[in-house]
Amino acid sequence: MIKTILCFGILCSFSSVPAGESASDKGDAILRQVDKKLSPGSYESLRKLINEEPGGKKKEFVMWTAKKGTDKMVTTFLSPASEIGRSTLRVGENMWLYVPNVGKPVRITSLQSVVGGVFNNADIMQLEYHVEYRCTTLTEEAGLSILTLKARNKSVAYDKLVMKVDKKSGFPLEVECRTASDMLIKTLRFLEPKKFEDGAFRPSVVETESPIYKGYRSVMIYAGLKNRNFKDEVFTINYMAKIRDLRN
Repeated sequence: MIKTILCFGILCSFSSVPAGESASDKGDAILRQVDKKLSPGSYESLRKLINEEPGGKKKEFVMWTAKKGTDKMVTTFLSPASEIGRSTLRVGENMWLYVPNVGKPVRITSLQSVVGGVFNNADIMQLEYHVEYRCTTLTEEAGLSILTLKARNKSVAYDKLVMKVDKKSGFPLEVECRTASDMLIKTLRFLEPKKFEDGAFRPSVVETESPIYKGYRSVMIYAGLKNRNFKDEVFTINYMAKIRDLRN
């Protein structure tokens, strides 16, 4: 009897998941913490996006972004001059593009890209991960939690993600975006943690490469991020022409 109790105690000491909690539940909890680290509930941010081509050619964009809750986001371009006033809206899985003097906003998809390059619209207007994905597998290595994530529905950009999370900081280090058949589409890397206004501390650089677009690379640099509340009307089609006016 004593040997049985001792053996049970030894086995429990090596378990990474508390009794009554599944690995997927623990993975979902880690994912929610990742979202809290990356994204305050409502905020504004200033980002530069750089697309690099195999020959060395680069194209840069500067965009201002507003986010509210877990599923609402707008962006507006500040440069280059040819893009000023162009804006995007995302509400859940629905996305629109507004181009000044062209007419009504038009629907766009998550897999398209309003800027070209390796980042698609879902990457540029990324919602909180736990809204779109659930954890199916959690493995743990030295200093890392590795989450395999499955899309909650077919409208999500990627069928599957493999996310490596640093246990100490709680930040994602790398996210592999894959198809349902496990083909690698692209890899996102989160770099250079930085403290922003209001005390937010998160990776300030996200870079991506894809085996599908060999030699191409896209980089997203956060220059500013701070808490700010917005009215619901900001995240509507009728407001898209006025998004630039929100920037302080």
